[in-house]
Amino acid sequence: MRVVDAHHHVWDLSVRDQDWITGDELAPLRRDFALADLEPEARAAGVAATVLVQTVTVAEETPELLALAADHDLVGGVVGWTDLTAPGVADELARLRELPGGERLVGIRHQVQSEADPLWLLRPDVLRGLEAVASAGLVYDLVILPHQLPAAASAAFLLPHLTFVLDHMGKPPVATGEQQPWAEGLHDLAALPNTAAKLSGLVTEARWDSWTPDDLRPYTETALEAFGADRLMFGSDWPVCLLAASYGEVIETARALTADLSAPERSALFGGTATRVYGME
Repeated sequence: MRVVDAHHHVWDLSVRDQDWITGDELAPLRRDFALADLEPEARAAGVAATVLVQTVTVAEETPELLALAADHDLVGGVVGWTDLTAPGVADELARLRELPGGERLVGIRHQVQSEADPLWLLRPDVLRGLEAVASAGLVYDLVILPHQLPAAASAAFLLPHLTFVLDHMGKPPVATGEQQPWAEGLHDLAALPNTAAKLSGLVTEARWDSWTPDDLRPYTETALEAFGADRLMFGSDWPVCLLAASYGEVIETARALTADLSAPERSALFGGTATRVYGME
């Protein structure tokens, strides 16, 4: 089985601050994390390829990630950032494709979770930007909170030719054990055929120091029920996951939570879905 880690990050604080890393709780993340740190752990876990995902909303980061991908066989795809509301977004996407590593640009993402407007995805300027993403043959990654799921479903309905990938399963409230309204929003999004989701980020939505696989199981089962294994993909969310679990623990937990799936379903969830959706054949 070809395993793909469909979601991880890297950063170098000497190049650029990660201004979202604030407070004592996130202090373990306030250091550099490089592909050289991840690669031995990924290889040991049987990971053949990864998707490297943006972290900050600055134009300079995406070319840097593409250059990293060009120099590292482990990175099969990059989800970058560009200003969706800019009039020249189509030209910028074309420029990125021409840079070193540009052939590995597979998607675009914006920190929608930080937008105060719950309908940000439905703004006319944003929808125009999403149209440009679709025209470029790229995927759009959704990093949103549960209350933003309805707007995401509406955007996916309006843009049936664009594939939307839900990061971290929409960040369900694992720590409280609640399911609604997250589960309803997840099902509404999954009802649209141009959507997929990542089995990622759950350990950091749980209680970091006391979570168990059973805490994550109801949310995993809900996502499998909604999307099916052929539209669900594993992602580690390294290094953010290190707040609650090691890389090995994250992948082994995902394997334990999906142990009852058939072999073809496991093959899809741990590699096939990401390979197909991101065009990393």
